[in-house]
Amino acid sequence: MTDNHPELSGYEPNDAYRPLRGKHFTSILRIVVVLGLIALVVPGVLTTMRVASDTAANACATAVAQYYPAAVDFDARFEVAGPGGFGWQCYAVDLNERDTFVQSLGIIPSAPRQPAPGTPA
Repeated sequence: MTDNHPELSGYEPNDAYRPLRGKHFTSILRIVVVLGLIALVVPGVLTTMRVASDTAANACATAVAQYYPAAVDFDARFEVAGPGGFGWQCYAVDLNERDTFVQSLGIIPSAPRQPAPGTPA
């Protein structure tokens, strides 16, 4: 065998340690990637928060109408340490603007379910 390798002509051993792109280009590319990830994630998070807020408000309105028909208004809030634990909490508001806890809606609120006929609520 010979030590002559034509496919390696022009190859320098020190070229293996040289970066393919410069530091300036790499930093710009990192910034573009981070901005792209933010542009993908933020709209999804905002949409999820909006849908959860609307669902909690609708579920709270239904629960207040069912359990506290004399209430003037309702309030659905996300609380870390509320009376029902971590998640969305539903409150009925009376004429004197006092909040009365109605029920916990959970971390992910859902549409209220009607109890089956003949079963207690």
